[in-house]
Amino acid sequence: MTDIVQKPARSWSLSSFSLSRGNMERVMNIASPLFLLLLWEIAARLGWIDVRFFPAPSKIFQTMLQLIENGQLWVHTKASMYRLFWGFLWGGVPALLLGISMGLSRTLRAIMDPLVSATYPIPKSAILPLILLIFGLGEPSKVVMVAIGLFYPILINTMAGVLEIQKIYFDVSKNFGASKLQVFTTVALPGAMPLIMTGVKLGVGMGLILISLAEMVGAKSGLGFMMWNAWEILSVETMYVGLIVIAALGITFTLILTEIERFLVPWKASR
Repeated sequence: MTDIVQKPARSWSLSSFSLSRGNMERVMNIASPLFLLLLWEIAARLGWIDVRFFPAPSKIFQTMLQLIENGQLWVHTKASMYRLFWGFLWGGVPALLLGISMGLSRTLRAIMDPLVSATYPIPKSAILPLILLIFGLGEPSKVVMVAIGLFYPILINTMAGVLEIQKIYFDVSKNFGASKLQVFTTVALPGAMPLIMTGVKLGVGMGLILISLAEMVGAKSGLGFMMWNAWEILSVETMYVGLIVIAALGITFTLILTEIERFLVPWKASR
């Protein structure tokens, strides 16, 4: 008798086709703003909203294509990104270093806490005239506004991140004879990284808000200037182009920072 060996049937499951959790989150991040634009387009075409103030996204994108073709959108976006970059360096790096130092030193924290608590609630738009008076109408005033907006979220979150680190890690580093620099780079910085990334995300968003505000006063380029100039000539579509570009930049920066966070803080991304 010949033995018949039956091969096990190949089993298929829905899980073999399903997206991973990380990929699903990326799809949702992209789909949510597109769904909002679709609802807006439908509402405009059906007459549910006043298109004089809320033009359809299709018309806004037509205006955007015109601004891209004549080069104006690139010029204004480049100017804003230039100011945001230097503002991030001037405000973010000092905030990171000072935040970790304040988290490690009770003396420094006692000195700086009252100053931070007193100056943080001041509306940044309220000090714009003072900044313009000190730094003039040129590029420095715009960069300083961004730097101030970035400084506080990164500083506060970095300090909070260091304070959240369990004391045993500092005790172990001390027992192994680690220097202050080694404690700074191997314990405080990695341990505070989750909250540091949160502060960077908040800071970049605040930087986009403040650079738009600063460019509306005393600037001849930038997305803020483009929107203010569009308001003066009643070009509503151009105003929305500026808003959409800023929103797109905010989404792009958030996605990039989220991917960086997944790499630097994998244990947080797995939650």
